[in-house]
Amino acid sequence: MKALRLILLGLTFVSFVLQPAAAAASSNMQGASLALVLTIDDAIMPSVEAYLKRGLQVAEQQGADLVVIQLNTPGGSLGTTQKIIQEIRASPIPVVIYVTPRGAWAASAGAIITLAGHAAAMAPETAIGAASPVGGEGEDLGETMETKVKESTAALVRPLVARRPAAAQDLAMAMIFEARAVSADEALASGLIDFLAVNLDDLLTQLDGFTVYVNDRPVVLETTGMRAQSLSMTFIEEVLQILTNANIVFLLLSIGVQAILIEISSPGGWVAGFIGAVCLALAAYGLGVLDVNWFGIVFLVIAFVLFILDIKAPTHGGLTAAGIGSFIVGALVLFNSPATPSFQRVSVPLVVLVGIVIGATFAVIVGFALKAQKSRIRTGQESLVGVTGRAVSDLNPAGQVQAAGELWSAEAVSGSPKIRKGDRVEVVQVEGLRLKVKKL
Repeated sequence: MKALRLILLGLTFVSFVLQPAAAAASSNMQGASLALVLTIDDAIMPSVEAYLKRGLQVAEQQGADLVVIQLNTPGGSLGTTQKIIQEIRASPIPVVIYVTPRGAWAASAGAIITLAGHAAAMAPETAIGAASPVGGEGEDLGETMETKVKESTAALVRPLVARRPAAAQDLAMAMIFEARAVSADEALASGLIDFLAVNLDDLLTQLDGFTVYVNDRPVVLETTGMRAQSLSMTFIEEVLQILTNANIVFLLLSIGVQAILIEISSPGGWVAGFIGAVCLALAAYGLGVLDVNWFGIVFLVIAFVLFILDIKAPTHGGLTAAGIGSFIVGALVLFNSPATPSFQRVSVPLVVLVGIVIGATFAVIVGFALKAQKSRIRTGQESLVGVTGRAVSDLNPAGQVQAAGELWSAEAVSGSPKIRKGDRVEVVQVEGLRLKVKKL
């Protein structure tokens, strides 16, 4: 008992000693400065802008001292890029753009966003640049329009690099006017970025004591002991981002149109119509965000018209083949116009495969339609034509026959040999409730 008391006393003493230490450690953890980390690993689209806007709001609500945007993008919408720049430059919290991981790039719109950060960093073996704008459908701009758009983009970028060295400013302009791209080492050497960091921890270490300008006010960053907290996209944001993938939009468009056609051809159900309406609605969102050439829709409509016509036309196969060709051309015109950025293009093998599948589907439908037209009627009195039976009485010229399991009034057709009881006969015509038969 004495030993047990000593043990309990010792445990009590230890708990009183360790409790303040644990509380202090917890207090230090709660009091540690916070860096909220966002990750953009796709094209710059409206869903990315919504994610970044939400992230900056969360950073303010949680009292974060720093926002780090990990960036890897092939580019995107210039209009969305302008909104993102406005969000970053208006943020009361310093925003650091970090191009990562190794092999990542900040191309086109991504390069401009990188320059918009209060500080910029890149991981080794990454690239930045090629920020020349293109038209709303991915095409090269005309000479006058090209000059206007490039000058307006340059005017947007100049204030972002005003505090950087002259070499960095020249490089930023070359990215816009000459579509120049450089490596992380070259960007650092010119002063276009501030740090070359191998990972997030390395970046936070280098940022300690660095001065940034937030709303024209100098802020000295204190990142020692700063804890990083990630903020992911919500489910809705991820779905909306997926819907900006040209391949997904193309599949939704194809499935939606075919489902609607099935519903029209076989009305009364609701599953095909519902699926078609949902797919077309989702595809419409994607088409509204992507840079597409709407002329391609004309070829897609022609394709489905040809598919439908081939069901009733005597060509049986010719119109379907033409429809497949029109479908493929329409999809490529819609999504893959000349100079469209590669990340917004639809896969050519996917287009060909879907075109063949849709064409084969309609070919099967045509086959069933032809088979139905050529098959013998199996219901009603007309189905008796060609049926064989046996005479149950002499036909002089009328009498009775047993056919299709029933007893019928019948008469012999002109020219048929005389039919006697027990003779086998074949029905050649039905007139009301009387059969016309011939002797076999």
